[in-house]
Amino acid sequence: MALKQWLLSGLLASTCLVSIAAAGPIENYSPVTADRLKNPEPGNWMHYRRTYDGQGYSTLDQINTSNVKNLVPVWTFSTGVVEGHQAPPIINNGVMFVSTPEGQVIALNAKTGDEYWRYKRQLPEDLFQLHPTNRGVGLWQDKLYLATTDDHLVALDAKTGKVVWDTKVQDYKKGQYLTLMPLVVDGKVIVGGSGGEFGIRGYIVAYDADTGKELWRTFTIPGPGEPGHETWSGDDWKTGGAPAWMTGTYDVDTRTVYWGTGNAAPWPGETHPGDNLYSTSVLALDPDSGKMKSYFQYHQNDSWDWDEVDAPMLIDLQRDGRTIKSLIHPGRNAIFWVLERKPEGIKYVAGWPFVYTNVWKSIDPNGKPIADSAHKPGIGKRVEFCPSLWGGKDWPSAAYSQNTKLVYVPANENFCGGFSGEKVPLVPGKLWLGTKAEDIGLTPRPGATHFGELQAWDPATGKKVWSHNFPKSQLFGSVTATAGDLIFVGGTNDRMFRAFHAKTGELLWEQKTNSGIVGMPIAYEVDGTQYIAVQSGWGVDAQRIQDALVGKVPGLENNVPQGGVVWVFAVKK
Repeated sequence: MALKQWLLSGLLASTCLVSIAAAGPIENYSPVTADRLKNPEPGNWMHYRRTYDGQGYSTLDQINTSNVKNLVPVWTFSTGVVEGHQAPPIINNGVMFVSTPEGQVIALNAKTGDEYWRYKRQLPEDLFQLHPTNRGVGLWQDKLYLATTDDHLVALDAKTGKVVWDTKVQDYKKGQYLTLMPLVVDGKVIVGGSGGEFGIRGYIVAYDADTGKELWRTFTIPGPGEPGHETWSGDDWKTGGAPAWMTGTYDVDTRTVYWGTGNAAPWPGETHPGDNLYSTSVLALDPDSGKMKSYFQYHQNDSWDWDEVDAPMLIDLQRDGRTIKSLIHPGRNAIFWVLERKPEGIKYVAGWPFVYTNVWKSIDPNGKPIADSAHKPGIGKRVEFCPSLWGGKDWPSAAYSQNTKLVYVPANENFCGGFSGEKVPLVPGKLWLGTKAEDIGLTPRPGATHFGELQAWDPATGKKVWSHNFPKSQLFGSVTATAGDLIFVGGTNDRMFRAFHAKTGELLWEQKTNSGIVGMPIAYEVDGTQYIAVQSGWGVDAQRIQDALVGKVPGLENNVPQGGVVWVFAVKK
């Protein structure tokens, strides 16, 4: 398939109808309070990565290294739609909420898989979806919150699925859209917008959870008179990208939200001279006002489409003889970042490549990476660089185990790419890449013996402890760690869901599913039984990478079926 075709293959236009509740309403629903969000019960999964710190770690240990070999499916549920199913199932005291592509939310009995209700949004017929997906629903009191690809934030009654309020965030006709799971902090629903490839000005915005009223909006590109505006040339700040399309993390003690931002637009740095704050950065925000407390920019004048939107994990790290309140971020730019969150700002601690890269010469003492100009895309010349534009790790999340003190990274090694930059005028609502779609390349590095790589890193020492390689597949799925010393991950084109020993990397269990898994695994408990759940449903960038590699990797076929299914596992008794 031509690259232009696969880039656009995920675009959908849909006229979905809201369905009637199947068996609801939900009886005895447990209201979600601020205290419960700050200290979730071990059996629940109510945040994107279970807890505000983003570690992706479950304290459940009933399923462990000794019995995971007996893990079997106990129920499945078909979502009825195709494309990339990227959301974690959200669990609140026996109720599961599953969000899918096409603006759908399904409420299920987490023990049996029986459906309570289903919401399916009516999407505009002219909607152009570059990324037809959704990454989960936020919870607060008796409501849940869905961010949609037609750029609305919708509050649903958690018991019935009925719409409580529906707020327009921006204009989808200008390339603005939403795919993330909302972050709920003390009655505020916080989201960030997608659209970096459409010449938008990125933002993070908060709404009142009860009414849908906008409370504050912080733009990720500073306007005239704001600090950092001088890092943009002319009017580039108006269309410079810096989208904020992944869920942030939250430091409860300091009341600070940490949010990642994406690429500058269009891609070639020559089209937007300067450091381009606050693209490819992590921002520290006050959740009450949206005021920026501090920031750290992972790389300046982004020219590779290396979004750094995956929010850093908050970890109390023992390093160099002291406890560091750290921010850990394995970056799309191939650097494993260790930062420190201090009262006076975010400070650089350490950084090192976790996959091969020919772009960075070094990192200076302040954490600024120094680029090799020979591998930085520009106007009118084709430039090759490693890793590819999908980076060393794209949006799929890493995890941290509180048992092993290791970080587990779903990495992609030995992928290179390139393109030739061009300067073209912006047409609102149209792709504005700064290159022709068919010119974008994805090439295996010469001599490569594998591509996907599940890595275990010690962030205290910068040492790789173990890795598991995938010879014929990318690794495009989030990682989850449990107190049973297990690491769960999908992300490969063989449709497998796998469990690894967290300490050694030994493959302990695997199960073939209906499709490829780009969804996030979770662990939960109902009536004393622990379950592992994940959505299987290949699509979006995982599919596009697969398409681009056909013919370049011997024996690789483009034969991963689509179609979403929720899989739930437990130990066979």
